[in-house]
Amino acid sequence: MIVITNELVRRLVDSQFPEWANLDIRSVKKSGHDNRTYRLGSGMTIRLPSHERYASAVEKELTWLPIFKPLISLPIPVPVAKGEPTEEYPLPWSINRWIEGETVMHTNIPNLKLFAEDLAKFLKELEAIDASRGIPAGSQNFYRGGNLAVYDDETRSIIEAVSEQYDHKLLTEIWELSLATRYHSAPLWLHGDVAVGNLLVRDGRLCGVIDFGTMGVGDPSSDLVMAWNFFDEGSRETFLKLMDFDEATDNRARGWALWKALITFAQHEKGSEASNWGKHVVDTVIRDYKRL
Repeated sequence: MIVITNELVRRLVDSQFPEWANLDIRSVKKSGHDNRTYRLGSGMTIRLPSHERYASAVEKELTWLPIFKPLISLPIPVPVAKGEPTEEYPLPWSINRWIEGETVMHTNIPNLKLFAEDLAKFLKELEAIDASRGIPAGSQNFYRGGNLAVYDDETRSIIEAVSEQYDHKLLTEIWELSLATRYHSAPLWLHGDVAVGNLLVRDGRLCGVIDFGTMGVGDPSSDLVMAWNFFDEGSRETFLKLMDFDEATDNRARGWALWKALITFAQHEKGSEASNWGKHVVDTVIRDYKRL
């Protein structure tokens, strides 16, 4: 991971965009893992990939977000400028318009069903955009929209590792069900990382979506993971009903949620916020599966 500091960002802006040298630069509270995010003045945001494996997102967002913007009713990032690599910071970076809103949390969503409706509407608008020239799933977006089986070995290994805490047979059954089908319909646009850190809320309603770095076209199932990693039973049902995919797609979506939850639970320190979140989602997936 590249060490990124306020001082580094100041030097990058001042050297490449001297017209903004008088604007304040300050880090945001929740900067994210793939990118480090800073405010530039009151109206712009600076995003710098934290590792070269995330660098391709810069060009993707600069290319596609202007196309998406008039077709989506919610605010999404508007590219303002592209920063060039330097010896000090060897990756491309970007400046976008700032979107007002709070990061989604259960404490600022008083009505989960309404929020489920908001999120489903956004995803349906995204899926309606012409995907014939889109970006196929692959390593550039960590296979979102592609075949979940690329994570089969990793997932089975973690299921084995947590077998003292969880029913090995049950987790394997859920996982294998997610791998039992493939997506054969026309590819659809997907965000690729529909997670609380990339969703903004105001007055309890979804008011913006950010970080399209893992966007691509293909199987939309990976965009449904909020059904298990955020919603409760009632709002999960609302969300999946509005998304209106078949049972096989929902099964693959559950697999995406399980994979992410397992690696988060197992690969972070026990008792940490991340590990606890992973455990909570694994538990939710299991309860939901048993209810079927």
